[in-house]
Amino acid sequence: MSNLDISTHWNDIRRHFNRSFSTNFHVSMASLDADGTPRNTPIGSLFLDREPKGFYFEKYPSTLPGNAQDHPEICVLAVNSGLWFWLRSLFNNRFAVYPAVRLYGKLGDARPPEAQELNRLSRRMRATRLLPGNKTLWGDMNRVRDITFDRAEYIQLGLMTQDLIDNNNRPDTYHE
Repeated sequence: MSNLDISTHWNDIRRHFNRSFSTNFHVSMASLDADGTPRNTPIGSLFLDREPKGFYFEKYPSTLPGNAQDHPEICVLAVNSGLWFWLRSLFNNRFAVYPAVRLYGKLGDARPPEAQELNRLSRRMRATRLLPGNKTLWGDMNRVRDITFDRAEYIQLGLMTQDLIDNNNRPDTYHE
């Protein structure tokens, strides 16, 4: 575990989440159900704001809303699964940036989306706007849930991330 100053590195974290989403089309959100059993939920509509906050559209998660009532604490994992990112890293025998980041936070209340949130979703899904499934999946997104993040950590992969760990406090550590 490598803790990361969330305030100092928030823009780097946002860049990582954007890169990860572009290779996976989702992040994994972990929550606890009523009896304390962990549950992972794929979320394809997480958006991070300019401060350590974000939101996601809550159309498809079925257990996450109920879990938020008893246990609002969550952990979001974003992994950069880009083929060239991994091939370059394996060839160079090191990662230029961390391959994965975890964010920890608390879920807020569900609410109707604001116009700018719907616009962000529309921009993200723009590449598929002419496909029939686009409207089926994202046509009626009428609830969002806010998240406030309070902690972040890099995922370490032994010697492949050792240089990054040694330079953890450098502000340019996260740039490719």
